Amino acid sequence: MAALYETILNDLKKAILTKKLTPGSKLPTEMQLSEQYQVSRITSKRALTELENLGLIERTRGRGSFVKADVSHPAKAKRILFLLPFYNDLSLGNFAEGLLPVMQQEQFDVLMTDFNYLTNHDLASIQAEFSGMIYYATKEQDHLELLIELALTDFPVILLDKEIHDLEFPTVIANNLVGGKLATSFLLEQGHRRIGFLTNTHPLPQSTRQRYLGYRKALKQQEFALAMDELATLDTFLNIQNEKELTAWVCENDLIAIEAMRLLKQAGFDVPTQISIIGFDNIQASALIDPALTTISQNFDHIGQTAGMLLLEWILTGQKPVSQKIDVTLIKRHSTKELTHE
Repeated sequence: MAALYETILNDLKKAILTKKLTPGSKLPTEMQLSEQYQVSRITSKRALTELENLGLIERTRGRGSFVKADVSHPAKAKRILFLLPFYNDLSLGNFAEGLLPVMQQEQFDVLMTDFNYLTNHDLASIQAEFSGMIYYATKEQDHLELLIELALTDFPVILLDKEIHDLEFPTVIANNLVGGKLATSFLLEQGHRRIGFLTNTHPLPQSTRQRYLGYRKALKQQEFALAMDELATLDTFLNIQNEKELTAWVCENDLIAIEAMRLLKQAGFDVPTQISIIGFDNIQASALIDPALTTISQNFDHIGQTAGMLLLEWILTGQKPVSQKIDVTLIKRHSTKELTHE
């Protein structure tokens, strides 16, 4: 539970940083704050002292406390916040490998944590403690109110994985459309014509939608009239496989691909002799399973490096950078096989 003075401090910080209290505005007195929050005058005095130490207000004996004329960028530690949906989750790539050297070069610290951090931290505390933020977007509606408030105060935020168009935050994202085309084209080159796309989410989220579109474009652009497409979820996967007799599947991500291989083996199919499987992401587990998974690598270290460079550019120059798409790479392993006879 936050100390009593922190409640006052955070409320006033938020009012100042969101311009509810404009530059030059007079703050309530120690006595007024103590009455409003039902605390001692010592407690309210401490909150005002902390605001002064943060450079947000100036206090003059006999006149009171006033919001400083320029508080849009109050002094902060050289520190950034990196928010992930699950910290140290093997389903996510190693962004830190590319991010940390970039930040260390400019002597910025990184707090890498999960979304639980937002339970006890609001806009004011984030802006007071950090110079910027990297945010891995899972669903576009998650933490939307906080992201809106950060956008309204021009706080530097770089998004990963998904764009949130209305907020116009720069985004660093793998080229998912190219990845979907690359995976499908590889299977076509191996002689496959009946190729399905396997997902586990409906409607398709933004990144998966781009992968699916790439898959459809590759099938449409190839020269074989017999090529077919099929969209399935894990619930319908085996039924469609048995009915359509597909020879290959492009999967939404590596976790879906690994589960698909498990279900196929359980149903008596051999991967890759009978059915080829290709994933997306190149997570650590993709190289460790049997057979090792052919996949599209997002190049997470490059994504992390690029996000760090863009965030530093914004923090140090005050100029918002532009979004970047990162090239993907095909990693050929043993879950795919050339098809010699249809």
